[in-house]
Amino acid sequence: MKNLIFAMLFFSFCFFTNAQDNPKIGDELIINAPQNVSYNHIDFPRLNFLVKKGRLANYKNVYGNKVIVKDIINENNGITYVVLKKKNGKKFFGYLNTVKANYSKSIESGELATVTP
Repeated sequence: MKNLIFAMLFFSFCFFTNAQDNPKIGDELIINAPQNVSYNHIDFPRLNFLVKKGRLANYKNVYGNKVIVKDIINENNGITYVVLKKKNGKKFFGYLNTVKANYSKSIESGELATVTP
């Protein structure tokens, strides 16, 4: 009986971790603050490029933004990229409609988080 319960817990854990690895179009995510100065797995422009565009040289205005998965790109080497669009319809930094992110690495590093209902 104890082995059966342990096996069921193991399979449910595998199911939930597998569900995080498969994004769907329309999934809602939240952008968190990066661990370093810049984002490593979300393709935001570099800070010096933002200054050249006349913007502030920080990423604080994207912290906590809710984004929607607009497109999914599966590459041959097994990496899954997602194209993100802001949920409120505004542009990132005033000029980018969408950004691209490595889904699995950005979730693991904490740059992106799934929204729980």
